[in-house]
Amino acid sequence: MASRRSSRPSPAPQPARRPSSHHAHDPRPATAFRARITRTSGQRDEFSAPERWHDPRDDGRLRFVVEPAGQGYLHVLTPDDVRERLARLPAHLVRNVEVVQFSSMTRKRACFPCYGMQWGRTVYLYPIESSLVEEYHRPPSPIQEQEARMYGGVWSRRKNGWQLLWTRETIHDFYLNNVLIHEVGHVNDERNTSSRDRERYANWFAIEYGYRASRGIGTEGAGGNSPHRPR
Repeated sequence: MASRRSSRPSPAPQPARRPSSHHAHDPRPATAFRARITRTSGQRDEFSAPERWHDPRDDGRLRFVVEPAGQGYLHVLTPDDVRERLARLPAHLVRNVEVVQFSSMTRKRACFPCYGMQWGRTVYLYPIESSLVEEYHRPPSPIQEQEARMYGGVWSRRKNGWQLLWTRETIHDFYLNNVLIHEVGHVNDERNTSSRDRERYANWFAIEYGYRASRGIGTEGAGGNSPHRPR
């Protein structure tokens, strides 16, 4: 899986209020997924827009928070899509996912956009351009191009840069079987601490439980050859 982000460690999003003491000891740091290239400068930057923190409840219930996508953007998935997809994962892999938030695309987030993020026990899913066309200044890496092709996305060269083109069907597949599952992988990763190791594990998780499972290829199973950092 390609990770469209710099190699610098990602700063934690700033919560709307002071987090609880439970969060202060949470071993799962905030992790932004595939931050896109900033369109104004053509350089990579980290996702740094504030997000809303949700305190863990440990009640076994999955909750949804749906914010307006924002002008010119749309939410790819619905709560029903997410609920049905999570129900197809082994129960032990989703028990710690407590909230799925469909976040708005604000002006600040538009400068540091990403597809999804994990923070504590919450998965955040971000809207995409309603045109289903993503604009970039730089060409994709071979890994980025391969990942898009796996889910039906098409990279196209343009006079002033590059475009990543989706259809309703392909972007739905990408979010449902890649973005969502990648973030669930982060929720489950209680061992790795470095950004690189956490991304490596989440990428493996998305391939095994997202791409391969959705294509009927099968999975190695939890713990198989997962790239956890040794204790």
